[in-house]
Amino acid sequence: MIELSHLTKVYGDIAVVNDVDMAIEQGTITVIVGTSGSGKSTLLRMVNRLIEPTEGRVFIEGRDVSHLPAHELRRSIGYAIQNHGLFPHWTVARNIATVPLLLGWDRETVRARVAELMELFQLDHDQFADRYPHELSGGQQQRVGVARAMAARPALLLMDEPFGALDPIIRAKAQADLKAIQRHTGTTILLVTHDMAEAIHLGDRIAVMDGGLLKQYAPAADILARPADAFVDDLIGSVDRPFHYLTLERLGPAVEPGEAGGPPLAADVSLYEALGALLWSGRRVAPVVDAAGAPLGRVSLDSIAERAARPT
Repeated sequence: MIELSHLTKVYGDIAVVNDVDMAIEQGTITVIVGTSGSGKSTLLRMVNRLIEPTEGRVFIEGRDVSHLPAHELRRSIGYAIQNHGLFPHWTVARNIATVPLLLGWDRETVRARVAELMELFQLDHDQFADRYPHELSGGQQQRVGVARAMAARPALLLMDEPFGALDPIIRAKAQADLKAIQRHTGTTILLVTHDMAEAIHLGDRIAVMDGGLLKQYAPAADILARPADAFVDDLIGSVDRPFHYLTLERLGPAVEPGEAGGPPLAADVSLYEALGALLWSGRRVAPVVDAAGAPLGRVSLDSIAERAARPT
């Protein structure tokens, strides 16, 4: 559990973060979203004391982080940023090994951990271990940056706009990879973005910031259905809102009895993906199968549309 209690940062007469309270559950992804200047990055950096709060406290597993030496705190928390921050004169393996070596891990343990992470992040060790950052694509650099942040098995990973510099295709893949890896490792992630669609896709809970204030903190479905105020409502946008809903739910619960022709859809895809498949193929209904390929029933455009409607 991470608790932010009355967290405040004042520069001159301006409170860039103003009396924020948040409780972040272990093993979840929490996304802080807001426009430029909303205070989201400042809030994130107060967690690992890259910025010291003017008032308030941060507690990680019940410990007040202000009582810990700053360098020890930062080595216990993973930190990944936009453009990855890799050391250009170090190889991929050496970059990933940075924090374990600082913590005094023995060389064999470090080598094993680097190999484990490279496999987890789909970076062939023989091919990539001795390469330098400039020899990697943007997506590969991003994976190395996150692997480095996770190398010492931190209980908490902070991510500040980690996908902002990636092109849309690589960004979507990086988001999917992060979500899968987080489910595998159980790492608690606190991530900053300005992109509401990214927040909805990744976050178990979303914190919306504006002018240093925490406007709303809730699961994505609650924010979509019941925005706290006009700012949150505008940030979500009315046009995309039904489609955001459809990304949150798997196809399985929408399956109805009956048969349909054409290629089947997998029950574990999102309703958004199912909608796209139906529209692109010109069908109003499609068969649905489970992971083993066994038929479950069918899904229709009408049933998907019903689930895209705003709850009353």
